[in-house]
Amino acid sequence: MSVTSDMFEVATARELGVVGCRRCTQVWPKGTNTCGRCGKTLVSRDHKSLQRVWAWWIVGLMCYVPANLFPMLRTRTLFQVQEDTIVGGAVELMTHDAVGVALIILFASVVIPLGKFFAIAYLAISVKRVDTATRRQRQILYEVVEYIGRWSMIDIFVVAIMSSLVQLNTLASVTPGPASLFFALSVIFTMLSAQSFDSRLIWDAQKADVEGEE
Repeated sequence: MSVTSDMFEVATARELGVVGCRRCTQVWPKGTNTCGRCGKTLVSRDHKSLQRVWAWWIVGLMCYVPANLFPMLRTRTLFQVQEDTIVGGAVELMTHDAVGVALIILFASVVIPLGKFFAIAYLAISVKRVDTATRRQRQILYEVVEYIGRWSMIDIFVVAIMSSLVQLNTLASVTPGPASLFFALSVIFTMLSAQSFDSRLIWDAQKADVEGEE
C-alpha cells in the first residue's frame, strides 16, 4: 500500500485533545461544553450536520428551478411590456452588444449556482464513502464554496439597481419579476447548506479511508 505524506502531515484537533469553536474559531481543551469567548456550544463533530446540509440543499434546488422559469425582469414601456428570464435577459443583452455584462450575469446566475449545488452535494457524499480526492483538496473546495456564496446575489443587485433607476412613470419602468424572489431564496438556502456542513468530517473520512486500506 502506498500512502502519500498529505495523509499524515496534519493532526486533527481531536487527536490533539482540543476542540475549536465554529463561530469564533477559539480553541478549547477537549471536554469544554461552552466557548468562553462567544458562548456557542462546543462539539467535536456535528454528525447531524449532513441532515441539515441536504435539507437546505433540496429546498434551494426547488427554488432555483422557478427562478429560471419565471421572468426575472419586467420592462414596461409606453407601447409594450417585456418579461425576461435570467437566460433570456442575458441573450437580450448580447443582441444589444453588451456581451461582457451578459456573460457576467450568466456566470453569476447560472454557472456559480449550479457549481455550488454540485460542490455541496459532492462534499456531503464524499464524507460517507471512499473518495480519490485528498482531504486538502476537499477542504479547499469547501472554502471556495463558502467564499463565492456572497457573490451569488449579483443578479438580484442588477435588478434592484435597474428598478430604482428606470422609473419614468408612464413612459418606461422596470420592476422585478417573480423569479427574483425565488433566486434570492435559492442563494440563501444554498449558503445555509454550505454553512451547515461540518468540514471536520472531511478529515475523519480521509483517515477512515487510510485505515481501511491498511
